[in-house]
Amino acid sequence: MTRTDGISRRHFGRAGVLLATSLALPALQAQTNSRKLERTRIVMAVGGKASLGYLPLTISEQLGYFKAEGLDLEINDFGTGARASQAVVSGVADVCSGAFARTIELQFKNQWFQSFAIQARTPQIAFGVSVRNMPHYKTVADLKGRKIGVATLGSASYFTAGLVLARFDLKPNDVSFLEVASTSSALAALRSGQIDAISYTDPVITMLEQKGDVKIIAETRTLKGTVDVFGGPMPSTCLYSAGDFIQKNPNTCQALANAIVHGLKWLQTAGPGDIIKSVPDAYLLGDRALYLASFDQVRESISLDGLMPDNGPRTALRALASFNPDIKADKIDLTKTFTNAFARRAKERFKA
Repeated sequence: MTRTDGISRRHFGRAGVLLATSLALPALQAQTNSRKLERTRIVMAVGGKASLGYLPLTISEQLGYFKAEGLDLEINDFGTGARASQAVVSGVADVCSGAFARTIELQFKNQWFQSFAIQARTPQIAFGVSVRNMPHYKTVADLKGRKIGVATLGSASYFTAGLVLARFDLKPNDVSFLEVASTSSALAALRSGQIDAISYTDPVITMLEQKGDVKIIAETRTLKGTVDVFGGPMPSTCLYSAGDFIQKNPNTCQALANAIVHGLKWLQTAGPGDIIKSVPDAYLLGDRALYLASFDQVRESISLDGLMPDNGPRTALRALASFNPDIKADKIDLTKTFTNAFARRAKERFKA
């Protein structure tokens, strides 16, 4: 009798746990799906997804945070930010993970696009000169007439190089810019002597640093370095889409922002082992230690909560206007280039 009672009590206890779980799941689902998604199938464009600038996107994807929000997300890598931007402008993609500055450029072209979740609060670019080609380098003025490698013309690496040159009254046409869009082409161009300097993202820059191939003269991998180059906070990678798309699909955009901010929260406390386990092997370039060293270089630049930094849009506009005199600051409505509404709700939910 005692044994039977024990079994009964044990079974009852297990049944109670199962009952509590079964009751909790619908409640949790009801909370998660309290706002029905206008669309569950989303196509996202990105340019160079293996770059550390897109690490929050990769983490959110790999850890299943988009799926947890009810999204069926297809991420297409177009290789460069310009091509990714064109994909969302042409309607090939619904959302772009790319540089915030694109929203300003598009508004200049009378197209309304808006950022709704910041991933990187600096461009994560470093500018270095070739130790081989310029062993006697002293100042930026020494770069006059030299060849500088950048990801693409018009990219953040191009803008960064131009602003560094401007410190010494050098204009873009005082040097020659060479596009080196891939990791392999960037490394080969610098090491073979085809270029005299390079403005690029990690892990390329860290690879060159570790081998003693470059001398870093400016960088935007840290908050301080970014202020030194751009004169203020310069937000970079973000989720952005057409303003009309955001207005018509607010719950879907909220789900996207939730997933990104969830990933940002995870990254705040992630250790080296956590990163290695979560990033696709192909992104590690066969060298885990190198990838982690690159991550340490840019960790400070990763957004904490997805919110737009104060004065970030104004810094971006000033930088763009310095390169394109046709962009008039008084003709751009910066309030239309971003919204913090989605990231703020996600921040509250995940306590980011």
